[in-house]
Amino acid sequence: MTDSNEHQRRYREFLDLLPLTLEVAGLPRSEPGRYYTEDQLESRLITLRHAYRFSRQVARECIQK
Repeated sequence: MTDSNEHQRRYREFLDLLPLTLEVAGLPRSEPGRYYTEDQLESRLITLRHAYRFSRQVARECIQK
């Protein structure tokens, strides 16, 4: 597989898992006109990264069974 194909595959996987990732993360939506601080953004990003890893793991387990 070429680098371009691998990149596209990973991007597609990310997009496919995004709805599950957001649900697993359970983060509230921001209020209109209200912005997060840098620390709040960093905290949310860490939560999303962990949720993505978990979502990816669950999807792989489901496919293997």
